[in-house]
Amino acid sequence: MTAEPAFDAIVIGGGPGGSTTATLLARKGARVLLLERERFPREHVGESLLPATMPILEELGVMEAVEAAGFLKKWGASMVWGSSSEPWSWYFRETNRQHPHSYQVVRAQFDQILLDNARASGVEVREGRRVTDVLRDGERVTGVSYVNGDGDGDGAEQEAHARFVVDASGQHALLANALGLREWDSFFRNLAVYGYFAGARRLPEPDETNILVEAHEHGWCWTIPLQGGRASVGTVVDADRAREAIEGGDLERFLLDSIARAPHTAALVEGATLEGKPQAVRDWSYVSRALIGDGYVLVGDAACFIDPLFSSGVHLAMNAGVLAAAYVTTALRDEQLAAEARPVYERLYLQQYHHFRELAKLFYSSNRTADSYFWEARRVTGGDLDATAREAFVDAVAGQPPQGYERVVIDRGEAPVVFLDAVRATEEERARRQRDVDALASRIGRAVPRLAEGVAVVVEPVFEGGEFVRGYVIRTASRPAGVQVSSVIGEAVKLIDGERSIAELAAELARAHGLEHSQVAGAVASAAGILYVDGVIAELRSPAPA
Repeated sequence: MTAEPAFDAIVIGGGPGGSTTATLLARKGARVLLLERERFPREHVGESLLPATMPILEELGVMEAVEAAGFLKKWGASMVWGSSSEPWSWYFRETNRQHPHSYQVVRAQFDQILLDNARASGVEVREGRRVTDVLRDGERVTGVSYVNGDGDGDGAEQEAHARFVVDASGQHALLANALGLREWDSFFRNLAVYGYFAGARRLPEPDETNILVEAHEHGWCWTIPLQGGRASVGTVVDADRAREAIEGGDLERFLLDSIARAPHTAALVEGATLEGKPQAVRDWSYVSRALIGDGYVLVGDAACFIDPLFSSGVHLAMNAGVLAAAYVTTALRDEQLAAEARPVYERLYLQQYHHFRELAKLFYSSNRTADSYFWEARRVTGGDLDATAREAFVDAVAGQPPQGYERVVIDRGEAPVVFLDAVRATEEERARRQRDVDALASRIGRAVPRLAEGVAVVVEPVFEGGEFVRGYVIRTASRPAGVQVSSVIGEAVKLIDGERSIAELAAELARAHGLEHSQVAGAVASAAGILYVDGVIAELRSPAPA
């Protein structure tokens, strides 16, 4: 067995999560080995991107290559869902003005762009290398064993050692399986069958490049238009009910029968040619009990997987890659800070994961087009939603974050009444508070703020500049992961005592930091208004008239 010199990090898997992690680590000066079991380009499902991924592509420096690849621009989504049997559409520009579109990508090309970018950034990329084992020294992961997975070489097992191993191996989840970390989600027990059709039609303008999601009696179908007249088409069904029909059966017939149950999907592929054989994948959702530990970090599907309804997989993987690179970069220079950053990595990652999970649960519950085992088994009520997650989600929906799907649950679906009432109440309260701030206008500096119950200001690791540094975070009951704020605002919130005005708080901060009062007063007053609308500040006691 051949041992190799130590690397700073070994990344298992060259997909979007692995390539992102490796690229950002190498740019910070780390020596990185990336092991990919296949040779690129290779086919992969998951072609529809979200606008939230666009800033990551820009950070990686691949946007020009992505644009040059000729991928179709995705401006939104069209759905046959809820009480309507006709397609309806929504558009990213409604909630994300900075990035009003994403892309429908051919994953063979897209993943190749990302892997080539990692290689160009200094990552040592070895394709056709299959990791066979995880090396440990006690509880700490120290490296991996691997072989030439495609017959290249003599097949001898080799070892590679590193200070950190990043598992981005997808649903193979090498580390999570080896360490017994995976926990299955009992709500999403689905199975997907998909294929590619040549000569597929598109939706009419202006929705011709939208993804189409269509509910049918036994699940739902997706149609993703790709350049060159191709389309990715699949169906999601109950895993237990479909297994008998699929195992040893005719996948092509199963897929075509499912498409026939979705008339709008069927119209798009009428006369199109199915390329090759369809594939079946178990897409049961799961999460790992620990996403980070001694010497290892989990990224993307190797860490957790959520139902593909909202095309969140690539985004979650690449966002995790950004966070994982920041954690390892931090650990290589400051082990104590890295130890403090572990729970922060998990909170930031799982915050997005659980957001998409709650959204998918609510959207499944919102479909009323069919009465069948599939849909009845996936109905939820307000009581079925985790209280903390529901509160966080309601707060996020009312704030209209850039993902955009959140408004569809409210405007088009039939979500549980208790959830809709909570959203409505939250939005009405935010609107009332904004009116209060507008009414104070130039007098807000003389208002006296009082914090809401349960608000805490802590100093902990925060993500900044591609690594973790210590900074201020405001935590509330609805945002347990916290909201990062500047040191000035963090200190200002800590000073709030229900007695002093905003101007007095700003004056104390200015004295403490040797700054001009005018440099601080405007920022503190503006932040106080935002924090009041968000509910961090419970009350802004109006000043007496001058």
